[in-house]
Amino acid sequence: MSLRQFYPRKNLRRQVASWKLFILYATLLVAIGLQISYPLIDGEALRVVTIATVYWAAAAMFIHASLAYGFIYSLQFLFITFTYALVIEQIGSRSGWPFGSYEYSPTLGYQIYGVPLVVPFAWVMLAHPVLLAARKVTKNWVFLYGGFGMMAWDLFLDPQMVSAERWTWDFTGSHVPFQPEIPLSNAFGWLLTGMGLMAILNAVLRVDRRKVSTSTAVPDFFLMWTWFAGVVGNLFFFDRTGVAFIGGLVFGLFLLPYIFLLRFGPPANN
Repeated sequence: MSLRQFYPRKNLRRQVASWKLFILYATLLVAIGLQISYPLIDGEALRVVTIATVYWAAAAMFIHASLAYGFIYSLQFLFITFTYALVIEQIGSRSGWPFGSYEYSPTLGYQIYGVPLVVPFAWVMLAHPVLLAARKVTKNWVFLYGGFGMMAWDLFLDPQMVSAERWTWDFTGSHVPFQPEIPLSNAFGWLLTGMGLMAILNAVLRVDRRKVSTSTAVPDFFLMWTWFAGVVGNLFFFDRTGVAFIGGLVFGLFLLPYIFLLRFGPPANN
């Protein structure tokens, strides 16, 4: 009998430079700071902050995707999500399907055939952390769980933007609970299109993470901040208790399994 000395496999994943992590954290902090300022300002400043918040948050998610999964991954994610969102929004704003009949205000800045450029970047802002959460919670139902997450996020987004007159709806019939200005079809539209986006991203983008020092802390924090800001903002600043309740409940149902697995369980799909 012979004894062989065991040498553990060397970790081949590269560390991320500290200055890159600083840029990531700083970008996220700017986005969060802009969101905090939102209920405290009005007029032109509010319009600029609305647009800037989306771009900074989308940039933070893109940077995280690049550092954690590689530059090719992040480019694929950006291209797929931006293109998908732009096409869906073009169809939706022209045909009324699948969200309902709506129209964007010119206050959201530069438009691509009637759809503000900032709108697809709003999809980018949330699609990255939602995809990561969905991949951790489930292996076979990423599209469904991720689509639910996108729909849940919109329960906070739409009332806030409609109140600020960034877009308007024209409809009769059923509306989202506690949101009489938003048609119920919008929630179903977000669920449907969110599932479509998650299915494509999950099929195209690889699952493994390459950099050991870049965890999911940034997208995780952004998801939890989105829930917290939506509830607190609507309760104490926008006087929309119903929006805080329905958005907090549905987005909370999306977050709960993910938070549980972060604390107690192994990943399902990475």
